[in-house]
Amino acid sequence: MTIHELTRADARRIAVRAQLLDAHRPDDLAEVVRGLTLLVYDPTAAVAPAADLVVWSRLGSEYDPSSLATALAEQKLVELRGVIRPIEDVALHRAEMAAWDEPAPGEPAWRDRLREWVHDNDGFRLDLLERLRADGPLRSRDLPDTSVRPWRSTGWTNSRNVRQMLELLVQRGEVALHGRENGDPLWDLAARVYPDDVVPVAEAVRLRDERRLRSLGLVRPGVLESPAGPVGEPAVVDGVRGSWRVDPAQLGRPFDGRAALLSPFDRLVHDRKRMAELFEFDYQLEMFKPAAQRRWGYFALPVLYGDRLVGKVDATADRRAGVLRVDAVHEDAAFTPAMAEAVDREIDDLATWLRLVLVRR
Repeated sequence: MTIHELTRADARRIAVRAQLLDAHRPDDLAEVVRGLTLLVYDPTAAVAPAADLVVWSRLGSEYDPSSLATALAEQKLVELRGVIRPIEDVALHRAEMAAWDEPAPGEPAWRDRLREWVHDNDGFRLDLLERLRADGPLRSRDLPDTSVRPWRSTGWTNSRNVRQMLELLVQRGEVALHGRENGDPLWDLAARVYPDDVVPVAEAVRLRDERRLRSLGLVRPGVLESPAGPVGEPAVVDGVRGSWRVDPAQLGRPFDGRAALLSPFDRLVHDRKRMAELFEFDYQLEMFKPAAQRRWGYFALPVLYGDRLVGKVDATADRRAGVLRVDAVHEDAAFTPAMAEAVDREIDDLATWLRLVLVRR
């Protein structure tokens, strides 16, 4: 079997192109979501919510965030366990949802504890389902807590019995997130949200692996799920230890890059180890650090130029004042005039999209 030998530049270009961040921009929201396979839901809006910022990075200021809300309301897209997916992809998870009660060989002990908690509170589970059947969709605060054994945790979920049960009923395929109302999740019966299609587990795992590889371009073998044999083709990257799987459709294609500002949650940088190995880029999301310990800013946006990650933009959207404040543009290496101009255009476009006045410090 041929093992593809890639340079770091080859690998970076495959990753950038697979993430729809080269010069050939996608046409619309549907193409972006299907190409990326998912959008991470995170409401942090220091600049813009994560899902919207990721789509803007691909489409530019023509992207209207209301189109995402509309697609979710019309159930063309669905939010499933913290990520937004095409509605048809739910079929790739339904078989595992249906088998949630069945212990799997080698599974961690905490999975069995989850099942025990649900079984001990079966009356509570049925009460929630009946209330949703009669009155859904509903917010969690509108649902009764009839649990007989409270949920115990050392974290924020302690005694949040309704929310914890809802999350587990999502995993069981009985409840689904119908949408959001002013940011609050609205829950409903899964049968009223999800299509009826179900893909058998083995085929679903293979299809999920194929879509994951297609959206990322190349991955470490351990990122893939299938025990029946990995998708893609084997590869090595010059100067990087270990093996990779590469999407053969990405091999040998020309590359035309551009500048882009990325969300800290963007899939190009979400795997920080892969980011460091392929892009040799130093980056951390610093929003949880004390201000004095931040190097780049509260919500610094990684800067892509061509096939390199070249800096960070420290930007904050102050909606009350009506301004996009840019406190710094951190250059990992000195920008050429062409790089500086391209990055400035992206900053201008970001302000235009947000409908804020750009203020640089």
